[in-house]
Amino acid sequence: MSHSGEYNIRKIRQEFPMLQQQMHGKPFIYLDSAATSQKPRCVIEAMNKFYQAQYGTVHRSVYDFASEATTRYNNVRQQVKEFLNAAFVEEIIFTKGTTESINLVASSFGKAFLQPGDEVLITVMEHHSNIVPWQLMCEERGAVLKAVPIHESGELLLDAFDELLTDRTKIVSVAHIANSTGTVNPVEEIIKRAHAKGAKVLIDGAQSIAHMPIDVQKMKADFFVFSGHKAYGPTGVGVLYGRKSLLEKMPPYQGGGDMIDHVTITSSTYQQLPMKFEAGTPMVAEVIGLGAALDFIESLGRDKIALWEQGILEYATKRLSEVKGLRIIGTAPNKGGIVSFVVEGLHPLDIGTLLDLRGIAVRTGQLCAQPILAFYNIPSLTRISFGVHTTFEEIDTFTEGLKEVVLLLHPAMSY
Repeated sequence: MSHSGEYNIRKIRQEFPMLQQQMHGKPFIYLDSAATSQKPRCVIEAMNKFYQAQYGTVHRSVYDFASEATTRYNNVRQQVKEFLNAAFVEEIIFTKGTTESINLVASSFGKAFLQPGDEVLITVMEHHSNIVPWQLMCEERGAVLKAVPIHESGELLLDAFDELLTDRTKIVSVAHIANSTGTVNPVEEIIKRAHAKGAKVLIDGAQSIAHMPIDVQKMKADFFVFSGHKAYGPTGVGVLYGRKSLLEKMPPYQGGGDMIDHVTITSSTYQQLPMKFEAGTPMVAEVIGLGAALDFIESLGRDKIALWEQGILEYATKRLSEVKGLRIIGTAPNKGGIVSFVVEGLHPLDIGTLLDLRGIAVRTGQLCAQPILAFYNIPSLTRISFGVHTTFEEIDTFTEGLKEVVLLLHPAMSY
């Protein structure tokens, strides 16, 4: 199988120290990038260097290391703005991750705009992080939460979306790519239809940020959220992009240092954006690590990443069709680098455990997506997901390993 020499997979793999490890004495095959991505050396080194030789807090002190740290920190905000093609740097809010970003919007947007009887629209395919915050806010504000159903293929039913979208819908919150099935949602179309009804839209970009070009202005998203750790960056840092005019109308999410302008015992005034939403000492090292991760993604080229992973997806889908009793969950024509499946008569936990002994890391369980599993009437599944470093050879090793596992657990299924 020959592929374009432009995408130097061997060189890319050398950037990841974890991929040089063994697991249970076997070469480590990592097929769980949708859960969290492995880290390239440049990210680890940027953070180590900061802690060892550049450490200082930000926005607070005049000494040299602190002001240097502030500059570095602010430079990453500018970098994220460009990475997403946001209109203003103050539209970029640093958070702990996608989950906190969604909670921030649910809480703050909810307080500013949700009245009793108003509606929030999500979908059946959402991650729990894009369900529970809205449940909490709807309960608090007396609003109604609705969910768009899906087709057996894993695609959204857009006719049902149109029916559920009413003049009372204040916000639509939807995954760009479903973590359970890999379905890529038609976000531009969803945003267009929602805006026509006067609703705002949040796009959960946790599964898309590291895998395709993102342009929030072209998309016309009101909010776009993602986590650093799924984009080859560190844990504990994420981003909320919000349209400036909206963020300005929303109250602070948390109170503390950095987000205030003037404080007395009885009242406070707040900073301008983005500081209004960033209470407390920020995660400076993590933000610097995120900057290095985005540089790494840009150095490979997001179009090239998308092309490579699409090739891997097609190849893995084809190879999995050889496994007896296997059914892929989510067969939308437009998918990201995720394949979930069940094997007749076998428990995903057994499959995952036996693959682990062969050095292969996959995800098993409910994938923090119980409503979509309920739709398919399955208690749990096995998922493989790809990164910039996934190879066709790894897919071969995984498929052969899976066939062995199936045979071991289900001797009647001989090949």
